Amino acid sequence: MQKKLSVLVAACAFVGLSACSMLPERSDDTKNWSAEKLYAEARDEMNGGHYEAAIKLFERLESNYPFGTYAAQAQMEIAYAHYKAQDQAEALAAVERFIKLHPNHPQVDYMYYLRGLVNFNDQLGFLSFVYSQDPTERDPKATREAFAAFKVLVDKFPNSKYAPDAISRMNYLVNAMAQYEVHVANYYYRRGAYLASLNRAQAAVKDYSDAPAREEALFLMIRAYDKLGMPVLRDDAQRVFVANYPNSRFLNPNAVGDAPWWKFWSKSGPKPSPKDAL
Repeated sequence: MQKKLSVLVAACAFVGLSACSMLPERSDDTKNWSAEKLYAEARDEMNGGHYEAAIKLFERLESNYPFGTYAAQAQMEIAYAHYKAQDQAEALAAVERFIKLHPNHPQVDYMYYLRGLVNFNDQLGFLSFVYSQDPTERDPKATREAFAAFKVLVDKFPNSKYAPDAISRMNYLVNAMAQYEVHVANYYYRRGAYLASLNRAQAAVKDYSDAPAREEALFLMIRAYDKLGMPVLRDDAQRVFVANYPNSRFLNPNAVGDAPWWKFWSKSGPKPSPKDAL
């Protein structure tokens, strides 16, 4: 009985394989497309927000025409498509690949800029938009990476058309790093760790002297000195505070402030795509 069952299974498997071999192979409509058609179709997919489909077409374009004028452009578009699809890891990998393969490309500055944007988007985070959360409350790792990426662009290509926006974002990121120190200082203060709070507030004042967060950091220093029983240092800090911020909201808790400084993206324009780099 067992032998008959084995023979039956083997026969069914043979018939199944034979049937599969008789089916016609699926044709790839893109196989014989010209570079121009592949690029046009991929751009259409991009414009429609179909980033995965666009990436496949750009990859086909690069594979079919590796030495043509479209190959490098396809690589740039792939990086941008991953960025638009919010796939940070793939976007950064594509950016690094392009920079390594084409260090002297006329539009390589755009790829340095895109590397900054990828990290910058990660720093802002989706929840910041949904819940109006201050993005500086999170781990500043992405903040530092975004700042470093934009700095490389500005240092290597000071005359790049992307440099002004990169500098603007770097200023924001400096403010974000300063505000992070203030968040930590507040955290320690609320838990009675006044010396730790003082140290973080002092670091924000020292390292980020032009950041908006310096105001709150100085105010925290006054409060920490007071809790630590250091009236002389408290009064010194207060004199500096009042001299620099005579109209501070911390001196007038009932004052209505402007929108948080970190809401700057509401004033920013659309981000350029690779086609703008051409």
